[in-house]
Amino acid sequence: MTAASLPRPRSAGPVLALMVNAFVWGVSWWPFRHLQAMGLHPLWATVQIYVLSALAIVAWRPGSLRQLWRHRPLWLIFVASGATNATFNWAVSIGDVVRVVLLFYLMPLWSLLLARVLLKEKLTRSSVARVAMALVGAALVLSHGESSDSGAGERVAVLPDVLAILGGFAFALNNVMLRREAAQPEEGRALAMFFGGAAVAGVTATALSMGGAAGVSWPVGLNTWLLPALGLALAFMASNLCLQYGAARLSAAVTAVVMPCEVLFAALTSVWWGGATLHVTVLVGGALILAATLASVLEKH
Repeated sequence: MTAASLPRPRSAGPVLALMVNAFVWGVSWWPFRHLQAMGLHPLWATVQIYVLSALAIVAWRPGSLRQLWRHRPLWLIFVASGATNATFNWAVSIGDVVRVVLLFYLMPLWSLLLARVLLKEKLTRSSVARVAMALVGAALVLSHGESSDSGAGERVAVLPDVLAILGGFAFALNNVMLRREAAQPEEGRALAMFFGGAAVAGVTATALSMGGAAGVSWPVGLNTWLLPALGLALAFMASNLCLQYGAARLSAAVTAVVMPCEVLFAALTSVWWGGATLHVTVLVGGALILAATLASVLEKH
């Protein structure tokens, strides 16, 4: 949602609100990993976060349930938003944080392709150049991978990358659908996103737990993780409110420039708190990916 037609804000409040949102998402890997160590898998933590958010939307606008039920295109937002949160939260809890976030930010590539299919937007030379830039950046990021001696180890190492790329694709689909369904009431779109975040993560976690998938199990140790999980849920709800406040008062160009600060927060905290090492190839690849993101915004404005 943009507010290009609104008066320019006279304070730094909207920008700070977006920074808060980027900070929460950038450092979310840390509480997700601690909750997992306490017995709550990131998928189950995602369920708790978005159940509370969905209930808050229903309490605020009961009619949003009817909107979601009657308007079928909102269900695609439901699935896309749910897949975004489930894959991203799972990926940052098990993979290299910076690598995951950068692969997630391949959104311009997916957005371009989806806009061509769903919105019938034409491809231009500059858009193709941005896609090439993003792909080169992704190749550099992926070229610095961790080797493993066993086939099972290789599958574990690849899983965060696959989740990050799927998450970026789902997020791009979510954004394209939000553009296409901009005429729908805001509360209906918000409920589709929050309810989807809870439902997709819940179904995935249930299926994997019942199937005995490695690393995914039913929640244990309720007394240990309940309060921290509630705190994380409140933090995500606050970050969503900050996003709504900031994005409604700033142009899409400014919003898109501020939001990649998530990458900065993720990189710094993964080094300071997680002992990660930032390699040159990852930095160069990340710069190309973010440059493609910024270029796509500047061309539109």
